[in-house]
Amino acid sequence: MLKVLFSRRMLAFHALVLVIVPSFIWLGFWQLERWETRRDSVQLQQDNLAADPVPVAELTGVGQDVDPADRWRTVETAGTWDTEHEFVLRNRDGSGGVGFHVMTPLVTEEGPAILVNRGWVPRGETALDPPEVPPAPEGTVEIAGRLQHSETEANSGLRNRDDLPEGQLMMVDVPMIAEDLPYPVYGGYVELTSQDPVPDPAPERIAVHELDLGMSLSYAVQWWVFTLVAIGGWIFLMRREVEDARKAQAKEPGEPARTSTDGEGTDAEAQRPTDAGKTVSS
Repeated sequence: MLKVLFSRRMLAFHALVLVIVPSFIWLGFWQLERWETRRDSVQLQQDNLAADPVPVAELTGVGQDVDPADRWRTVETAGTWDTEHEFVLRNRDGSGGVGFHVMTPLVTEEGPAILVNRGWVPRGETALDPPEVPPAPEGTVEIAGRLQHSETEANSGLRNRDDLPEGQLMMVDVPMIAEDLPYPVYGGYVELTSQDPVPDPAPERIAVHELDLGMSLSYAVQWWVFTLVAIGGWIFLMRREVEDARKAQAKEPGEPARTSTDGEGTDAEAQRPTDAGKTVSS
């Protein structure tokens, strides 16, 4: 039976199983790791959204980016809007489809400014037309909002371009934007959730993009099921090969009966009278 299991065809199948089974197991653990990472991100978001507000200066500083552990925390500050350096972000979703997000620096009472996403506005007749942006209120305002880190190509999949209309950007690259502002700028930016006094009209508030667990855990289970199927198929094929070999061996015919092949007759033939020995009656 070992000869059957180690035939050339079966050796190729053994090699295939040795490749795919460890691969399927690794893919399962890879998906499980992705699920655990996403689970931690979901828990962080929920915990930070539920946390009490803190002053913006406690979680960020000039020239610093936001710690990933502080993302989604609600921060508070007071200051005046700098609409002269306001700009918009292209291709941002809102209740009316794709439009713009309005980014306005707020010069805080402490001195540095913080970039604030005041909300969504629809686009004009074409994507190149400047949108109509409700003005920010004058004077001192108190705001609260969700703290976010600076956007980069790596964490947003976006890239700023040089061919955009003036006052339009693709992403909030805070260090790049801060270079063109006449005051120091806190790292990260804020998604506005409330302000006092309340302007009317105002851009549409940005809804929380709630994270979910995704399908990685299901994919991990699927890969491990594929592993069991591969092992089960391997065992089934080996058993079938052995059984087929046994059946083939049982059907082989026995030794054929020996016959005379040397030209000599049998005893009966030796005793049979020949024509030459017959007598003819007269």
